[in-house]
Amino acid sequence: MKTAITELFGIEHPIIQGGMHFVGFAELAAAVSNAGGLGIITGLTQKTPELLAKEIARCRDMTDKPFGVNLTFLPTFSAPPYPEYIAAIVEGGIKAVETAGRSPEQYMPALQAAGIKVIHKCTSVRHSLKAERIGCDAVSVDGFECGGHPGEDDIPNMILLPRAAEELKIPFVASGGMADGRSLVAALSLGAAGMNMGTRFIATKEAPVHQNVKNALVAATELDTRLIMRALRNTERVLKNANVDRLLEIEREKGAKLTIDDIHDQVAGVYPRIMLEGQMDAGAWSCGMVAGLIHDIPSCKELIDRIMGEAETIIRGRLMGFLDGTGRREKSPDTAKLLNHGGNRPLELPATPPK
Repeated sequence: MKTAITELFGIEHPIIQGGMHFVGFAELAAAVSNAGGLGIITGLTQKTPELLAKEIARCRDMTDKPFGVNLTFLPTFSAPPYPEYIAAIVEGGIKAVETAGRSPEQYMPALQAAGIKVIHKCTSVRHSLKAERIGCDAVSVDGFECGGHPGEDDIPNMILLPRAAEELKIPFVASGGMADGRSLVAALSLGAAGMNMGTRFIATKEAPVHQNVKNALVAATELDTRLIMRALRNTERVLKNANVDRLLEIEREKGAKLTIDDIHDQVAGVYPRIMLEGQMDAGAWSCGMVAGLIHDIPSCKELIDRIMGEAETIIRGRLMGFLDGTGRREKSPDTAKLLNHGGNRPLELPATPPK
């Protein structure tokens, strides 16, 4: 499948693995890239630019395909040494950077001078247009369904993606709620040129996280995420657990007087304990509503191959059937498995898509 995103990043399939704290290590990035997508190393998970350089080199040993680095610009008093991180990215020969958080505007000249393609994560059309104005090559449009920070507008992707298509000149991918071939076809139909998956890639064999995390995602439903820090206008979607329940109690007690210090124990330094040690009640960790669509733990290649097979089956079998007047052939046994899938198993597809 060729789209503006596959052409921009030189990849086979229009699927990007978003940057995730203590998930986006070389193992996962290389596995996604080897499967034809764009794998992403999470830059700030590496505590120093020197460690990031080593992680890039480690990933380079695992794949000869394109991969990128996520760099999140945080609103902190003691900012990370971003110029040094960018230098490590440039020296590592990286040609794709996913930026997130605050605007990357002040760092765009350095990235552009190195010939790096920048895709910025945005939760609104206005922020997407700003990314376009400052020279970003593409945008990852994150709907309200997404794990992590969905912004404060609460606009789901069924509205946000077509609005982005109406306004943007640069290509964009859909992020939030993306899990399978149905997600990809829906994203393409709404104007996106591909999709970004975060939570779904955690539940893969190569994701270097504790098995408890993967099992929790398979067990979760779409009802098991919670929104925290709304009063701080720093909303985050996380998976429900005992410490998240405690955090929400504190938020209810404090109301408008809530400060970040009040919930420090529930949000600070929890990722290594959860992702590496498997302490599932340690605190709040980002998780999308897409958990309800995660039913297994495949390899990255199995997952991406399945997504592309599903997408082709939907397009050639179901959608083309509507156009040529044979839409009822969606009732065929193989396609019915795809359309009516709802069990805790991967979709079963025909060996070749119906013509």
